[in-house]
Amino acid sequence: MNMGLVPATPMNKPLSPIVIVTGASSGVGLYATASLIQQGWHVVMACRDLGKAQSVAAEMQLPAGHFTLMHLDLGSLQSVRDFVAAYSSLGWQLHALLNNAASYQPRLKTPARSPEGYELSVATNHLGHFLLSRLLMDLLLSTQEQERTQQPAFRARLITLGTVTANSEEFGGKVPIPAPADLGDLAGLEQGFMDPVAMIDGKAFKAGKAYKDSKLCNMIISRELHRRFHDSTGLVCCTVYPGCVADTALFRDTPLAFQRIFPWFQKNITKGYVSQALAGERVAQVVVDADFATSGVHWSWGNRQRPGRPAFAQKLSAKATQESLGIRLWALSEKLTGLTA
Repeated sequence: MNMGLVPATPMNKPLSPIVIVTGASSGVGLYATASLIQQGWHVVMACRDLGKAQSVAAEMQLPAGHFTLMHLDLGSLQSVRDFVAAYSSLGWQLHALLNNAASYQPRLKTPARSPEGYELSVATNHLGHFLLSRLLMDLLLSTQEQERTQQPAFRARLITLGTVTANSEEFGGKVPIPAPADLGDLAGLEQGFMDPVAMIDGKAFKAGKAYKDSKLCNMIISRELHRRFHDSTGLVCCTVYPGCVADTALFRDTPLAFQRIFPWFQKNITKGYVSQALAGERVAQVVVDADFATSGVHWSWGNRQRPGRPAFAQKLSAKATQESLGIRLWALSEKLTGLTA
C-alpha cells in the first residue's frame, strides 16, 4: 500500500501550498500534519519509518492526495542530503519547513552515535535540522519570490519546535536534573564532537542534558536564521512551544513510572499539559496564520494553560540570544555538517 507516496514527476505537483514536517508520524508532528491538511496545505511527511507513517496516516484518515511520505533520518547527514535531492527532483515549491522531529534518550549511560560519529540527540535534533534548513533555503526563498507575484504579503516560513527546558528564563529551564541547558564555550564542537567527546560543552556525558542542549541550539539557530535572512529576504524564522505534551512518543525511552506520573503531574499540579491534538493545532497556526508572521520570536502559550489565552512572544535567556554565540555555533555547525571545510 503506497498511500501518500507520489512519483517524482512535476505533473503531480500539488495545487495547494506545501510544507515539509519532520517527525510527522507521531505526536505533535502528526497532529500538526492533520491540522495543516484541514487548512488546505499539502504536507510532506518526512519520517524515518515509512511503514509506521503509512499506518498512522490510515488510522488518522488523512486524505490521500493531500500528503506525501518521504524517508528522512535526521540522525544521518547522508539521509538529509538524500531527502533534499529526492524532494528537489519532484520539481515542487516549498512554502514552509516545520522542524519538529526530536530524539530523547535520557536513560543512556553512554552516548549513542550517528553514522558520522556524533552524539545522536545533538546529531538528530540540531545538526540534522541545521543541514536540512540550509539545503532547502534556496527553495524556500525562490518559492517566496514566485508566490509574491500573486500574493505580495506572502512570506515563506521556517518554524522549529523549541522547549521550555532549554530556556532558563522559565522555571522548566532551571530544573537541575540532570543539569540545565548550557553550551559553555562550545568546546566539544570545537574539538570535532567525535568519540570520546559527546557534549557540546566538552564535559562528561549526561543524556538528558544533551537533549536540552540540542534544543537550545535549535532556538539559537532560529534566531541566527532570522538575523541572516529576514531583513534581506523577508523569510519568517521562529521557534514555538505549544505547551507540555506530556504523553507524546518523545518520552517513550523514559521509565514506565515516569510515563504514568508525568502526564498526571502536568495536568493536575503544573497545569502545563496540552493534548497532542491541541499542540498540533497550535503549531499549525504558527505555520499558517497571519498573526504569527513576526520573525525572530519564540511563540508560547505559557507554562500554565489558561482557556482562551492567546500566544505571545516568550522572552528567551541570554544563552539563547547572545549573538556572538549564535555566530560561532553557526560556523561550527557548518563545519560538522560538511557545508564548509
